[in-house]
Amino acid sequence: MDSIGREIEALKPKVEDIFLSSSEVDSTKKNILFIYLLVSLGLAYHFEAEIEENLNEGFTKFEEMLSGEDDLYTVSIIFWVFRTYGYNVSSDVFRRFKGDDGKFKECLKEDAKGILSLYEASHIGTMTDYILDEAMSFTSSYLEQLVASGTCQPHLSRSIQNALGQPQHKNAEILVAREYILFYEQEEEDCDKTLLMFAKLNFKFLQLLYLQELKDLSKWYKEKDFESKLPPYYRDRIVEMHVSALAYFEPKYSRVRIMVAKLFAIQIVLDDTCDRYASLREVEILASAIERWDLDDPMDGQPDYLKFVVKFIFDTFQEFEREVESELGGSYSLKATIDECKRITRANLELAKWAEADHVPSFEEYLEVAGVEVAVDFTLAGVLLAMKDISKKEAYEWLKSRDELVISMYTITRILNDLWGFEDDMNRGYVTNSINCYKKQYGVTEEEAFNKLRQINADANKMLNGELLKPINVPREVLKAMFNCGRMTNVCYEIDDEFTRPGEKIKSHITYMYLDL
Repeated sequence: MDSIGREIEALKPKVEDIFLSSSEVDSTKKNILFIYLLVSLGLAYHFEAEIEENLNEGFTKFEEMLSGEDDLYTVSIIFWVFRTYGYNVSSDVFRRFKGDDGKFKECLKEDAKGILSLYEASHIGTMTDYILDEAMSFTSSYLEQLVASGTCQPHLSRSIQNALGQPQHKNAEILVAREYILFYEQEEEDCDKTLLMFAKLNFKFLQLLYLQELKDLSKWYKEKDFESKLPPYYRDRIVEMHVSALAYFEPKYSRVRIMVAKLFAIQIVLDDTCDRYASLREVEILASAIERWDLDDPMDGQPDYLKFVVKFIFDTFQEFEREVESELGGSYSLKATIDECKRITRANLELAKWAEADHVPSFEEYLEVAGVEVAVDFTLAGVLLAMKDISKKEAYEWLKSRDELVISMYTITRILNDLWGFEDDMNRGYVTNSINCYKKQYGVTEEEAFNKLRQINADANKMLNGELLKPINVPREVLKAMFNCGRMTNVCYEIDDEFTRPGEKIKSHITYMYLDL
């Protein structure tokens, strides 16, 4: 790792020169297009100050910069970059690509890369970006046809298929980088060999870092001895937990990845205990123990497995306390995360009561409880706990003030979980899920409920995008940390609930990250 790190540092000034050396009239435009390359190749964190300076300058002359620009790729990418970095530029820039009939011009389909870029841009739309809804419909149908026809270059076809599966805006940046490096290498005319080498070295460095983290995490997990302490009802997913945490991919977030993976372990054990194994009385005992948070409670007379679950949770939080107690706001952030742990336990208890009674509440009531149970708030609190060099108290109080952001995130997570898990729920007689709640409340069919929930999910994504464009009084990295939590969800639920039923997609991520060295 050290030798690769030295190679990276030696190449970094050369890449910076490529980034900032343009002296042409449209240098700002070229620099912003280069920012897209840096983001897509997983390199942007090396040049944060330079990127901010260029975007601030470009934002002041955004309309002037794009005046007369009729290249679909250029307009789409520049829009994508500004929106990605929280600049609320107008989607009206795409009106130039419409004909007299108000529809996107058919001639645009001659530019496959441009169409793909417009497709990517369409996923950063808010509730009022109606033109981006049209763009998504226009581009997705054409891209599907293009892939099916087999007429475009193989590397572009692969890129299109990846985007149709998971748009870049919603995907974990490190997974995007792995694919984009392969794509960029095939762009023979546009590929800068120095930039490509820098990207490859950077990715290799990150792989080695992740592998060491996974080794440490696996050792920690093995020492907990779940296999002998618990009946085999829990999901044994330590590798998948770390893969999900790679949404925080930069080297400085090593502690975040490790602590978030441990938080996932707590969440999974709690969820599986309450949902898959414990009796209602045992869930009540568990919830009571977590609520009291008495580290010395021997839990006399209770089942050994339940004692282990409580001890595991308490021990892990004691590890967190030792890690952050000396940091500014560490104690405050630890208490906030413990409070969120209590909330998800209470939510699990409420769901267990509903399940015991085969109760199907209103959709809104269900979402209020089950939205907490999917532990988005818990994970976000844990991310802030693990982050270094931030004002933890200020960041957490800001998060609690952003109800719409958190509600959008837990709505997305809850609905994805229920859509992919519906068949499994019904097979085991578990009727308390969002599909059944929506069916009962609105008197619709199962198919209609599925379609409506997908629309609710799409709207929640737009609301989340809108939240990312609002002014903030905390560092942007805090906001991005919140959004990356949603990216973790998207990775886990791209083609199924692959956290519960690991399939080819999650297995390929594991191969790329830890085995293809």
